[in-house]
Amino acid sequence: MKNLDEQHTKMPFYGVIKMTKAMRDRGFAVGKDHIRTLLRKMGIVAIFAKPYTSKAHPENKIFPYLLKDLEVTRPNQVWSADITYIRLEYGFVYLVAIIDWYSRYIISWRLSNTLTVDFCAEALDEALMLATPEFFNTDQGSQFTSQEFIGRLVDKKINISMDGRGRVFDNIFIERFWRSMKYENVYPNNYRNIAEAKEGLKKYFTLYNVERYHESLDYKTPWEVYSGIQINKEVIIPKIVPCSDLGAAIKTPCSVNAEEFFSDILLESRKIGENEL
Repeated sequence: MKNLDEQHTKMPFYGVIKMTKAMRDRGFAVGKDHIRTLLRKMGIVAIFAKPYTSKAHPENKIFPYLLKDLEVTRPNQVWSADITYIRLEYGFVYLVAIIDWYSRYIISWRLSNTLTVDFCAEALDEALMLATPEFFNTDQGSQFTSQEFIGRLVDKKINISMDGRGRVFDNIFIERFWRSMKYENVYPNNYRNIAEAKEGLKKYFTLYNVERYHESLDYKTPWEVYSGIQINKEVIIPKIVPCSDLGAAIKTPCSVNAEEFFSDILLESRKIGENEL
């Protein structure tokens, strides 16, 4: 499955036939049926087909896609969530993440060894402690169409948007993030178990959000764009910026480790609501 995951990330448009050929070229004596079984177990298929991590429930309501031609101009205007497969040395787990489209900021994430709704709902609860988006986009998977998940969005009066069936590019920002995450973190580290993956991904999410520059963001970090606070690795450059999304205005210069600051600022933002930091 390690080789399948690498090949899928590199060539996400490969179906069963091409994936079988690719595995045979790597020296594996496998047939199409075996490759199809493994891909289904892993929850991945070609991008033009329905992802098995996103299998729909026939009784759950499907919402229309609302983001076509929408101009995204600010943080917390559009969030989206998705699930991907994370290989381990012995087995695999599933990862859900919620991303802000404007800033590419990863707001929350969770790992699970099953595809139940629980870990998705937990990630959503954490994200909604930080802010409330105008739109929330997902695919049509049963985790995201369940009442346990949808009800939280309805209670917050959030506009619910869902990708068209098999249209992976409706949620392109999180798909691009998965690719970066796997090549930059998952594959090089080859995590042995879920605890090791959780710790390693925690560090990667902080690096991605706080320290990694993005060309599409004019070489700023997602956190800088999301919060309005400019970060220069070890030093937080002081800048008075009203931040309605965090319910605060940052007024005090500080010089701390970026990862510690990142964690602290999120915790504080959840406590203070509309008060000032």
